[in-house]
Amino acid sequence: MENSDKKDFISTISHELRTPLTSIRGFSQTMLSSWDKLDDESKKRFIKIIEEQSNRLINLVENMLSVTKLQSAKDDIILKEVVIKPILETVISIIKNQYPQKNFELKINDKTPKILVDQDKFHQIMTNLVENAAKYSDENSTIKIETNFCENCEFVAIKVTNTGIGIDEKDYEKIFTKFSRIDNPLTRKVQGSGLGLFITKNLVEKMDGKISVSSKNNITTFEVQLPSANIEKQARAKCKR
Repeated sequence: MENSDKKDFISTISHELRTPLTSIRGFSQTMLSSWDKLDDESKKRFIKIIEEQSNRLINLVENMLSVTKLQSAKDDIILKEVVIKPILETVISIIKNQYPQKNFELKINDKTPKILVDQDKFHQIMTNLVENAAKYSDENSTIKIETNFCENCEFVAIKVTNTGIGIDEKDYEKIFTKFSRIDNPLTRKVQGSGLGLFITKNLVEKMDGKISVSSKNNITTFEVQLPSANIEKQARAKCKR
């Protein structure tokens, strides 16, 4: 990482960390100093804010670690055959707990083949995409996750679709760059570091996959194509690594 990039990285992350830390400290101090004066509803609301901001801090730290690993040769990829459905079910369960007012629809054909990926990194990729879809979707809308494949294809495609403010075509490439966030009324209200999609794209490409986005009439779809687990692909992967 160049010195100028390091300065930008530190400056951006410092700014992102300051906001949740300030909120946690402020609401904690209020509860400690005024506990007897606060009603139960206020206490629950303050604790909920502290929990949300703590989760935001955890996500920021995880993203920082991921960016550091991406730019290090030590970020090892361990490929193995992975079944898609259980991982997506786990991801949806976790994110549904964070966004209870959003609906999630999972469509996976029983004949969908296994994929050849690093399981932990695949989990991270899908967490980033599904969380991103939930974060920027309309209230009470449905986030759809589905797979597409063909019998003799090298890749399995996984699509994550949401209905929200949409993305201009001119911003398709921009959203995958580090610290990039689209400037519109919705993104100004939603907290984020601009690292999630950058990390996702890098992880997908490290596993010989592809990622793309399309958006029309406020319906946005991210599509990830990851290698299908077959003997030929496994042999090719072993030769590369």
